[in-house]
Amino acid sequence: MLKKDGNRSAEDSLQPSTVSTSTTSVDSLGDKLNAINLSATASSLPSKGATATTTTPSAVAPIDDFDMNDMDDPLAGFEAQRSGIKDISLKEQFLNPTDANIESLQTLLAARIREGSGETLFEIGVEEDGAPMKLSDAEYATALSTVKAAAAAVGAEVAIMHEKNAGLSTGAPVALEAKDKDKDTADVSLEPPIAPSVDVTDQPTYKSSYIMIRKTPKSVDELLELRVAVVGNVDAGKSTLLGVLTKGVLDDGRGKARVNLFRHKHEIDSGRTSSVGMEILGFDAKSVPVPTMSHGRNAPWDEICGKAAKVLSFIDLAGHERYLKTTVFGMTGCAPDFVMLMIGSNAGIVGMTKEHLGLSLALGVPVLVVITKIDMCPPNVLENTIKQLTKILKSAGCRKIPMFVKSPEDVVVTAGNFVSDRICPIFQVSNVTGEGLDLLKNFLNVLPISQKYNRDEPVEYQITDTFSVPFVGTVVSGVVMNGIVHAGDQLYLGPDGNGAFQMVTVKSIQRKRLNVPLACAGQSASFGLKKIRRSTIRKGMVMLDKETTPPPRGCREFEAEILVLYHSTTIGHKYQAMLHCGAVRQTARVLAMDKPDQILRTGDRATVRFQFLQPAYLKVGARLIFREGRTKGIGKVSKIVA
Repeated sequence: MLKKDGNRSAEDSLQPSTVSTSTTSVDSLGDKLNAINLSATASSLPSKGATATTTTPSAVAPIDDFDMNDMDDPLAGFEAQRSGIKDISLKEQFLNPTDANIESLQTLLAARIREGSGETLFEIGVEEDGAPMKLSDAEYATALSTVKAAAAAVGAEVAIMHEKNAGLSTGAPVALEAKDKDKDTADVSLEPPIAPSVDVTDQPTYKSSYIMIRKTPKSVDELLELRVAVVGNVDAGKSTLLGVLTKGVLDDGRGKARVNLFRHKHEIDSGRTSSVGMEILGFDAKSVPVPTMSHGRNAPWDEICGKAAKVLSFIDLAGHERYLKTTVFGMTGCAPDFVMLMIGSNAGIVGMTKEHLGLSLALGVPVLVVITKIDMCPPNVLENTIKQLTKILKSAGCRKIPMFVKSPEDVVVTAGNFVSDRICPIFQVSNVTGEGLDLLKNFLNVLPISQKYNRDEPVEYQITDTFSVPFVGTVVSGVVMNGIVHAGDQLYLGPDGNGAFQMVTVKSIQRKRLNVPLACAGQSASFGLKKIRRSTIRKGMVMLDKETTPPPRGCREFEAEILVLYHSTTIGHKYQAMLHCGAVRQTARVLAMDKPDQILRTGDRATVRFQFLQPAYLKVGARLIFREGRTKGIGKVSKIVA
């Protein structure tokens, strides 16, 4: 089903299971997840197993231990567009645009847009009970015109994402599908194929389409935003792909597209990212990418956001193991909605690829995979890379369904199911020839907005970076996790070295380098603060609502339910590791655990009491990762002690 609720369920349990055998050494987080069978890492993953049904090979790779019927019907996801109409069919409303019918459609679209946080996918051609409308070309044109008129009345634009014809015959497509299948696949010819003497051109055809309805923002503070973390092994082409997507210029094969993304001279010299970079890609209300070049130069962010209705913020993270600390902080502190895992087709799944995939699974963030450099990779090497990737995704540690996106219809269906945590879309692209980039752009365009943020809750703002700007003063950047912040609001800032909070005033707010009057939950923003020194603020601090009761205090000790992924020896009393929880990144020490022998080994699950070296702000239920070099374990906060 094309989900409109983008909530990702929290991790309900971290139950270890039996250790599976592996021919490779346990040297990365991906290996550790496979080794201890984290089938319960995401509670949204189903436990039911059955035989997979047969689907088109270009869209879905077969997977064991899953019932593909469990995956929601992509067409049924549009049930909400029909839920409010009982007396008159949708077809009647489309083809008979009376004032009453137009008003009913306006109410329906307004509800769908509000539910989708400013946009919604809609299908023309399906009746309220799921039956096809069987629209002729003329009827389809009338229906599309009616929907456009209703959308315009609620301040939205319509873009056709995919049109399709149906109704040739039930036998023709089945016969073609069976012909393209491998010999060892199940027989899918449920209907007899068309005899050669039948002229399929005489069969009636019906038209339908998927459309994107997106509201035109009245101001920048209404801009839709998605954050996508870009990870993968070194030399996988992360910065190059972002340069191609955001600058609109193909690469020359020598790193031309990535130069403008680097922030330091040594990054330009080595070609390797060492810091957290940010780039944006905008789409207007008609789903057209906003031009990134203006008068022969790169368009500034404020110009792009001024024309866009939806913006994707790419978080360019480091791939080298040396910068793993920075990468983990970007994954936890920047609160990405999705993760884009890059894999070089010529190199395969090597280095930090499994580690980054495991981080995404541990944090419960949906993952999409992009295989790059297909223009220079021999076919047999590309095939081996795809087989290796599919095997890992279907393993007990991941339990995901690989979906190879090769057509516009695959884009729409996959994007709608992506928030289910079971789906892993796979794209194959070339930054030099441009192959596959259009499908990737369309997929990013139709990605649903996350629904996990609550604007009605008290304000909570996580600080991920600090600046000192001339003539402005101290500036902090981060993500608004809950509530709404207005310019001029007074908020608690802390904790400091003693665990205390102080009151500060937000004198100005910027989003994507544009001044805005407010920032809402789920948006990344920068705040200019009054009368406070930058030296008193550090990464990992938070800003909370001034009405918070009781007044907030930082914590030094807390308890967490953890699962040890891998450790060469044992973990005991006074063990120290680097702990990441949201924007918090600091060393923590083990004080006690609920084990009789007070020792943890690989695969053990326990409730552990940690102690920070400096006070930090934590919330019960927050996910955490602790590492010593590479990741050692994952868990969630269960109790704040002191």
